[in-house]
Amino acid sequence: MDVDDVAGRLGVPAEEIDRVRRLAGDRPSAPLPAQADAPALLQRLAVRPDDAAEIMAAWPEPESPLWTPELRWLLDRSIALVRADLGGFGWLPPGPALPRDRGPAWRHLYAYAYLALVDVVRAYHADHGVPDEVSWATLADLGNNLAVDRRMHGEGWPVMQAWLTLHARGGIYDLGRLQHQRGDTGAVDLHIPDSGPLTPEAVDASLERARTFFPRHFPDESYTAFSCGSWLLDPQLSEYLPEDSNIVRFQRRFTLEPYQQIDGLDGDVEVLRFVFRSLNTPLDRLPRRTALQRAVIDHLRAGRHWQWRRGRFPM
Repeated sequence: MDVDDVAGRLGVPAEEIDRVRRLAGDRPSAPLPAQADAPALLQRLAVRPDDAAEIMAAWPEPESPLWTPELRWLLDRSIALVRADLGGFGWLPPGPALPRDRGPAWRHLYAYAYLALVDVVRAYHADHGVPDEVSWATLADLGNNLAVDRRMHGEGWPVMQAWLTLHARGGIYDLGRLQHQRGDTGAVDLHIPDSGPLTPEAVDASLERARTFFPRHFPDESYTAFSCGSWLLDPQLSEYLPEDSNIVRFQRRFTLEPYQQIDGLDGDVEVLRFVFRSLNTPLDRLPRRTALQRAVIDHLRAGRHWQWRRGRFPM
């Protein structure tokens, strides 16, 4: 298909469609699961009923009027793009952000791509001896991210589609309280899902699992450290939270790198996104139920700013 024509019909920049065309090339895509099997799969991927209903209602059936030729082309080439990087662990946007108000096919196009890749990445897991329970726990992050997206009313969660390509390529693994991302810097990168208290005991157990998981399943990769980049590592939080808080104790594990402002990454936005799941609510209307919520609000009201920090500690 003509790049400019597809871009115009989708309402996205032509260079983004050209990127998909170049990276996908003529590489093979992957079929979606049978529609009859999809409800059970969505349930296993922890997709909530409201999100599952939308996904099923807009299922890409051949005769569906919701799926224009350009949407079908983008779905097919996005699947091929991600599949071509199977085993990769870098940041990989699968395609352009689409206008969400044009319907569920547009809103969930990359969720369909994810579903098409479930069997592909599970075969990759099996080739590396990854236990089935780890595979499903990892892939079930789809449901969590769709729920966050719904909670944020479609604003403020633009990274979801690129984040989930880590799961669909075998780049990240859920090992208890933390998610562990493979890397090329000698460090396993830690991510902290919104899944309950960040207790030292739960963190220790997850780290211990990772110490045996990666040598066993990826013996050709050498890791000597854990690393993390997050607003949770901002040392300013210790000004507000008690010394025995889970967040402060988590911070103490790390040696921080010098602070650097990263283009396109705003610490204030990240904190509001993760603590309140809202970017547009005025500060005086945000909840103050927890010490963390009060800290975020009081810090911003004082005219100060939060930082996204990176650190590491030996494995």
